Parts: sequence; structure tokens; C-alpha cells
Amino acid sequence: MKIQINGDLRELIEAGTVEESFIRLGIPLEAVLVEHNGLALHRSEWRERLVREGDVIEVIRIVAGG
Repeated sequence: MKIQINGDLRELIEAGTVEESFIRLGIPLEAVLVEHNGLALHRSEWRERLVREGDVIEVIRIVAGG
């Protein structure tokens, strides 16, 4: 299954949730915001939202600084 993450085409062997996909791809779950097909997701939705062929995910890393 192919999905797009931050503009890069990525391949997943099996479908799952946003959270499961991040774990399989090695994407850190800490301090990030996620948009799935144009919809901003609350962290609690990551375990419920299924990823499907052709989905587009944007991951924004939150950093502190001044």
C-alpha cells in the first residue's frame, strides 16, 4: 500500500491506523501534529483513524525555542 507522508511516497506492507503506521515507519510520536487527508487529527484519533491506499499525511514536528 502506498501513502504520501510530507510529500514523500512511502510503502506500507499492511494497512492499519495512523499510529500503527507511524510505528512501522519509525516516525516518532512525541511532539508532532498530524494532518490526514486535509483534516487535523487530535492525538486520541491516531489509534482509530485507518490509513488507506493513496492517503496523504502531513507530520509537523513541534519544537521549543525562542
